[in-house]
Amino acid sequence: MDYIRLKARAKINLALDVLGTRPNGYHDVRMIMQSIGIYDSLDMKKTEKPGIWLDSNRRFLASAENNLAYRAAKLLMDEFQLDEGVKIFLYKYIPISAGLAGGSTDAAAVLYGMNRMFRLGLTDLELRERGAKLGADVPFCLMRGTVLAEGVGEILTPLTPCPDCKVIIAKPAVSVSTRTVYEALDEIQISAHPDIDGMIRAIEAGDLKSVASLMGNVLEEVTIPRHPVIKDIKQKLVENGAMGAMMSGSGPTVFGLFSDEEKAGLAYRALRESHLAAQVYLTDLYQERKRRISGVL
Repeated sequence: MDYIRLKARAKINLALDVLGTRPNGYHDVRMIMQSIGIYDSLDMKKTEKPGIWLDSNRRFLASAENNLAYRAAKLLMDEFQLDEGVKIFLYKYIPISAGLAGGSTDAAAVLYGMNRMFRLGLTDLELRERGAKLGADVPFCLMRGTVLAEGVGEILTPLTPCPDCKVIIAKPAVSVSTRTVYEALDEIQISAHPDIDGMIRAIEAGDLKSVASLMGNVLEEVTIPRHPVIKDIKQKLVENGAMGAMMSGSGPTVFGLFSDEEKAGLAYRALRESHLAAQVYLTDLYQERKRRISGVL
């Protein structure tokens, strides 16, 4: 295989709890992660000449050696001492610095694509182990679907698929540093922890109303005071029919869950007209199939 096209899907956190800090500075977390319909596209082509060439529709991402997609390719190139190269074109659509794992999912797609094109023979578990070296969200972005993530995010347990619903994604015109948010969290006392086990039971029961009512993200306690527009977006979504609304990851993106497609459409228009968010999307949840088909990650 000399060419592959992949979809790198964004994620939201239906629940996010931080349990403590390790001596090395990493945080123990417990999260329910969920893939959504928004995705970047990656075209990957094998070359006879060794090396990595990265280009993108977002010019500032092109040929950036600190880009996670580039680093993912280099990780496998170095490990397996490949004597061929790869050209990657990244069509970037997932909002950047948004709490949606945009960089991590691109890295996951590159790992998957390199494994296929160069016939490296790595299992899904072995790919996730390598993904963890690049970032805490990369292993999930390889697994996808509805997943319980523990440890620093690398211990993954697939869950029953979350009940289908419409999802509005709204990113305000601010960016957030994940590292800064976690450092600030260490300085405060978390006031309430989400009921992760209760949400797992609600997901297993197919009870979307309970899933929405149990959503919680402890990082909101740090990010919202710094960016009050996040709270405004949450309120606007609920006012327009969202069953629940919450910040994803370290933010600043907010998502709302809707059981009714018509209400979701009306809320989408209301949010766009409010100008609270710079980017607004109406999408769905995404569930991973047991087998990947036709090179589609």
